[in-house]
Amino acid sequence: MDRRKFLRDTSVVGSSCLLPLVPGAKLLAAAMPADLVDFSALELSTAIARKQVSCVEAMQAYLQHIHRVNPVYNAIVGLVEDDQLIDQARLADRELAEGRVRGWMHGLPHAVKDLTPVTGLLYTSGSPLFADRIAESDASFVSRLRNSGAIFIGKTNSPEFGLGSQTYNPVFGPTASAWNPNLTAGGSSGGAASGLGTHMLPVADGSDMMGSLRNPGAFNNVIGFRPSADLMRDTKPQTMPLSTSGPMGRNTADTIQLLQTMAPSPIGGEFKPLNLDGLRIGWLGNLEGYLAVESGILPLCERELRTLQNTGASVEPVMPRFSLTDLWESWTTLRHSGRTGLRQYYDDPETRSQLKPELIYEIEQLLALTEEDVNRANLIRAEWMKELDRLFAQYDFLAIPSAQVFPYSKDIPWPRFIGDRRMDTYHRWMEIVIPGSMGGVPVINVPVGFDSGDRPMGMQIMGKYGDDKRVLEFGLAYEGLVDHLRRRPELVTASA
Repeated sequence: MDRRKFLRDTSVVGSSCLLPLVPGAKLLAAAMPADLVDFSALELSTAIARKQVSCVEAMQAYLQHIHRVNPVYNAIVGLVEDDQLIDQARLADRELAEGRVRGWMHGLPHAVKDLTPVTGLLYTSGSPLFADRIAESDASFVSRLRNSGAIFIGKTNSPEFGLGSQTYNPVFGPTASAWNPNLTAGGSSGGAASGLGTHMLPVADGSDMMGSLRNPGAFNNVIGFRPSADLMRDTKPQTMPLSTSGPMGRNTADTIQLLQTMAPSPIGGEFKPLNLDGLRIGWLGNLEGYLAVESGILPLCERELRTLQNTGASVEPVMPRFSLTDLWESWTTLRHSGRTGLRQYYDDPETRSQLKPELIYEIEQLLALTEEDVNRANLIRAEWMKELDRLFAQYDFLAIPSAQVFPYSKDIPWPRFIGDRRMDTYHRWMEIVIPGSMGGVPVINVPVGFDSGDRPMGMQIMGKYGDDKRVLEFGLAYEGLVDHLRRRPELVTASA
């Protein structure tokens, strides 16, 4: 196959990145399975829509690859039987033959994070309490993916109830980084990120409260995008939520395309790489030593910031005028106060015994809170939002590493130390993501490369609230300057 010619004929245009179907463009040879899983989501979508690749061929290629790779990396759980998926792909091909195209995901295999219901599929939330639960309805964004033509092949692994930035649970076990099956994929969207990095999925959805799209994006060398806090909501929330769903992709264009499908209202206007000349970027680094950061992470980020400077962007160190201990106090208070829905499992001794220790800790912290504590936390958060407004009046973007450590052993629940600094809670090692989460602002994880042990890392680029399009356009521009996303891991297969 002359894949380069095919790629030249494939482009992204329009307000929702709709694919131009150019009837004259042809593949020069039949696609082999390995080629199909290497296509980006948009490339594969174009090939299917042009009838240059059938939905059955795409599904067969992905299933073959999944059966070889997934037993090692454990990214996809609750996999649907092959014959059922092939039947669905045949139906998608018949629809194409009749001139019916559901949308850009027509015939694309997709797996939804296992915190989200998909009709008829396993829905465990990583908990032994729900190990056999089958969803009876679709989440709202899942309905939009289904209507766009996605074929749901299973779920992506998640930690128990999404707690923790390490994807492991007693139902399915741990998920590995695409770059080393001995290391964690991060979390809580670890299955999604590993599935992307290993090319078991064309695109992936996830969710993010405390870096759950950004950290696994960094640990698997893929894009993770946390939208502005209310972008993914079907109705405008009364208070700004701490968590949001969002897209992940092997590149920024695929990520944009999935976001436009997941969101209740697509972002308007054409997406173009941002002109970086004259951009002002505030570099937060390790917040002047407040954060413990593993050796080697800051230099990788600073190298790529110099790359941006070479294009005409200005980068300067900046420190918020804010008490970071107050920010942490506010964060943990609001996080714990949101666990009321899980308290019933703590109150019942039979179910409490099946909860992970970190969840028990969170609920016990919830029980100790007072109304005054929560009110104070909300006041601190409001002041933090004002501080972000001040910073974004000075800078176009704020930059900070996506994690404080490189991917670590998947057999370790969470890092107890970073260097010689002890982590006093199971999530303190991810404190670096809470400035974006507490502000409800859009944040994209972009790759910054690898350490000497081939462990990947990323950098968060934060924009002002509601500026999702511009943050994604930054991602498009950045991707054109670096080649990290073009690197492929050397995968370990089940037959090896």
